[in-house]
Order: sequence, then structure tokens, then C-alpha cells
Amino acid sequence: MYEIENVLRDYAWGSTTAIAALLGRPESGSPEAELWIGAHPDSPSMARVPEDGTSTPLDALIVRDPDHFLGADSVARFGPRLPFLAKILAAAQPLSLQVHPSLEQAKAGFARENADGVAPDAPHRNYRDDNHKPEMIFALTPFEALCGFRPAAGTRMILQHVASAFETVEGHVPALVPALLADLDDADEGAGLRKAFERLITGGQAVSDATAQVVAALLAGDGSLSPYEAELGTVISLNEKYPGDPGVLISLLLNRISLQPGQAVYLPAGNVHAYLHGLGVEVMASSDNVLRGGLTPKFVDVPELLRTIDFHPVAVPMLDAQKTVLDQELYRPPFAEFQLQRIELQPGAAPVPLAQSGAAVVIVVAGEVYLDSPKGDLQLERGGSAFLAAAEAPVNVHPVAGSTEPALAFAVTTGL
Repeated sequence: MYEIENVLRDYAWGSTTAIAALLGRPESGSPEAELWIGAHPDSPSMARVPEDGTSTPLDALIVRDPDHFLGADSVARFGPRLPFLAKILAAAQPLSLQVHPSLEQAKAGFARENADGVAPDAPHRNYRDDNHKPEMIFALTPFEALCGFRPAAGTRMILQHVASAFETVEGHVPALVPALLADLDDADEGAGLRKAFERLITGGQAVSDATAQVVAALLAGDGSLSPYEAELGTVISLNEKYPGDPGVLISLLLNRISLQPGQAVYLPAGNVHAYLHGLGVEVMASSDNVLRGGLTPKFVDVPELLRTIDFHPVAVPMLDAQKTVLDQELYRPPFAEFQLQRIELQPGAAPVPLAQSGAAVVIVVAGEVYLDSPKGDLQLERGGSAFLAAAEAPVNVHPVAGSTEPALAFAVTTGL
């Protein structure tokens, strides 16, 4: 077992308090957006070697003996790399509207940009690696997000409500609104959503002007948000941060979701989404491939974006927990790269078997735990984390003897 130190990303949208409060450490004074827990080469965790106390990047450690650290099944399926990346994500402001490619698209796009000589760190590069990036988010606090297209009929109702807001302010409805209504009236629902999305993402100044008019009408109208307070309130708040951005009105095409603590949602390839606010445990395939669609000053490749998005409406892909031994919770999205286990231990409780398939990482967010395997043991305090080699299995998670407070930990392993 290896205790690990993880890399904190200070993106501007991050919270200055949430991650520090969760892990029980001092605030840095800067935005703390993501704590990366894993072996992604951009920001690998540092593993403390028990024999001599030195530290080494986790990806460099794994490559020394992939079968030992990852397990033969994982190496055969995913190659000699840790197939998942876990994060503690703290959004104080909205993230960019984005979508992730399928594995086939990622491989083809990465090879194409390499052949074209696009520098690995070029700002206009779409594919940083050859892997896909399915992901899930487990809410630790109330968590707000946009996730996938809602049925066109529901969006038409919201847009009709937007049009009616102009009646109370005696303004003219921007031509964009009836044009979107006509797009969404297409008998082929996916085609209609694509037309509406494309109209917004390529509309330039006309969309920016119409967005300003819509927001002004919503702010001026008495009670004009009801019964769509969440959806239209999101339009207003996004426009404050990114005035006139096409993503502001694109948000009306998407499911607006509010997760309560303990709820989880998963995001397959092609799902347009944006995290808006909240603290959660995020798990994904180990990739950095993101195609952005708005709410960002970064590069937006519209043709590639349109090739990547799945325009079919979807129900919100909620992920229910399976119960493990001793009534613990296991979250298994339909992706082989990862699964998430939530482990809650009362003082003096029986040990909990770790659900481990290949390598695993563990992070403690409350109390203390004691990890025990036939090959070693390790005690972790709140904020501590560890990497467990596949060869360490089976591992049991104990409450620390004499502890008087509950412990809470999260463990990630493959979904094989």
C-alpha cells in the first residue's frame, strides 16, 4: 500500500473553501477546483515508497510492474496504465459547456492531430490523448448541473414561456425565439435538437443580441420565471458570467438537474453537460479529451463539436447504489474503467471488504480508517489517501481502534 499526495488544480471556477473544509486542512487563499487522485501523466499523484520514504509519481511507479500494480486483466483490457482518474471537484462557478468523444473518435482524432503536427499543448488542439472520458459525479453537497438534451416538447414549452415574457414588457420577441420553436417542431426530434443547437452555436452577434433581449425581458417581467425558475434563473446567472455567449440559451435545450448529497449521475460519450455549482466526487476514464461548446473563453471547434454530440433526448442518467457486504454502497456506471464505493464506518464497527478489481485508490473525508491486507496495512486520517496495488487484494477497511467519530471514505477501482 502506498500513501499518496495528490495534485490540486486551481482553475478560476473553483471554490476557495470547499475542498479545504472537506479534507480538514487550511485554505490556500486561491480557488481550489479539482484534487486529482490517480496516475494521469498531466498531474500524477505522488506515491510514498514505504521502504525508504522517498516519493515517486504514481504513473512512473506503475510502469515498473504493470501486472503487479494493475492486475493482468486490467493490463489486457486497458494497457499498462491506471484506467481511471478520481477527483474531488468543487465548482463555485459554472464550468464550460462540454462533451466527451467516444473511444473510436478519440483514437481517430488523436492520430489525425498528431499527423497534422498539432502541438500537444496547442490551445486549438481537441484531442490530448487517445482515450475516451466517460465520467460520473457523486454529490457531497447540493449539486447543480446541465446534463443531456431534454425532450423537444419540454423545451418548446419553456421557449413559449420566454416569448410570453415579452408581452409584460411590451417588447418585440427576438426572431431567434420563433426560429428555435420551429426547429424543435421537427418530426425527427434529434434532427430538430441539432438544428436548434447549431443555430445557437453558429449564430454569432444575432444570438448574442437576442440573448441580451431575453435576459432583459426575464428580469423586467413580474413573476416571469415561474414555473421554470431553475431553467430561466440559470439563463440569467450564466449571462452574468458569460454575457451573450451561445451557451446561455443552449442551456434551455438541456436537462437542468439538482442532485442532493448522496445522489450520482453518469455521463457517457456525446452527452452535452456543464457542472454549475457544488462539491462532489468525480470519477472518469483517465483522459483529458474535452470538446467545449460555450461558457468559456477557450477554443471551441464547432464542426468537431457537432460531430461528437449525441442529439437524442435522454432521461437524466441517474446512478443508483448497489448494496455491498455490510450494507455499504457501490456505484457501477456502464463503463468498464471504474466504479465507486462509499464506505461509512461507525466506531467499533466490523471491517468492510474493499470492492477491488485491479488497482484501487482510497480517500478519507471524515474520521480515520485502517486498511489491512495480507501483504501490509496503512492508517489514513481525514484528508489522507492511498494507492492499492492489485496484488494487495483482498483489503479490509476498519474503523481505527479507540476512535469516537464515524469515518467516511471513498474507493475507486475498475468496473471489470
